[in-house]
Amino acid sequence: MRNHLLPLFAALLAAAATAGLATANDDDDDRRKHGDHFGSRYAIGLWGDLPYNDEQTTTGVPNLIADMNDQRLAFSVHDGDIKSGSTRCDDDVYTRAEGYFNSLRAPAMYTPGDNEWTDCDRANNGAYSSRERLEHIRSTIFDTASSFGQRRMRLQVQAAPYVENRRWTVGRVQYATLHVVGSDNNCEGDTTAPDPAECRPREAATIKWMRETFARAKRNRAAAVMLFMQANPGWDANDPRAPLRDAQTLAPTTDGFYKTLTALREETTAFRRPVSVVQGDSHYARIDKPLLDARGHRIENLTRVETFGDAPQNGNNEAQWIKVTVDPRSREVFSYQPQIVPENRTAVPAP
Repeated sequence: MRNHLLPLFAALLAAAATAGLATANDDDDDRRKHGDHFGSRYAIGLWGDLPYNDEQTTTGVPNLIADMNDQRLAFSVHDGDIKSGSTRCDDDVYTRAEGYFNSLRAPAMYTPGDNEWTDCDRANNGAYSSRERLEHIRSTIFDTASSFGQRRMRLQVQAAPYVENRRWTVGRVQYATLHVVGSDNNCEGDTTAPDPAECRPREAATIKWMRETFARAKRNRAAAVMLFMQANPGWDANDPRAPLRDAQTLAPTTDGFYKTLTALREETTAFRRPVSVVQGDSHYARIDKPLLDARGHRIENLTRVETFGDAPQNGNNEAQWIKVTVDPRSREVFSYQPQIVPENRTAVPAP
């Protein structure tokens, strides 16, 4: 009898071991699956607000993608606006964007911008329903729990309908996308047709996702957190390219970014380790520390990174990207290097 039970015990032990692996920490599983070593140094790519015109569509973005593919990146993120705010929101726009993302060799992530849904009700955008375009994005671009790219990464996904909010871990750093868009987050001050009934539930879900991200980072003793969103929320009153606000008191509760910034300020202050917020929206590449705490003191562990974007006022193609070197063993964890794609350089006339 005992001999007959041995195979059964062996099977039960194997099943228990398998169950243990299945219920192991998701982040540890992701590290093993993608070959990431705890504490290792790697690079990622950041871009957004592209393409905005035919030149960028046919030449600039393909050159940018080829440049990123030539470098060994752990992953890349497009922080929103896959089209201009004055062009049509037809289905082929989203198909084209997904094609770009999937042509990247490394895993690629994306968070929506206002140009591809909130502004689609404009006549020159095709007079679409903004909500219908958002649903289209969710049901086509965000229809799986994996990244884009030739090499895929499994992602944590927020519960429907907010499936565009994603989270992942590489090494000792926690990453997450947050669906926060320009035009006042579609809440109150939108220049076209604000929709608070859409905005406020999404805002609450996004803030919940952000807080859970910080909680996970603390639980896993992450060295840093990096968040990605499309909107420039107007971090302080010195920024002429965004809605003006007093960064000490933030803004009235009718502001579409007030609650998000307040939660971010609280979480960053409590986290104490480096936090980077990557955004697009105002098309001005910069790296700074614009957020103040409730006493008016600069929150020194938060860095804002704004990616390149279409900049016709400068006469530039601006299909460029930012390379981030991530080293959890370094004091600041993240170091940033703008990447000017050689094929996309703007010819400067001789003096």
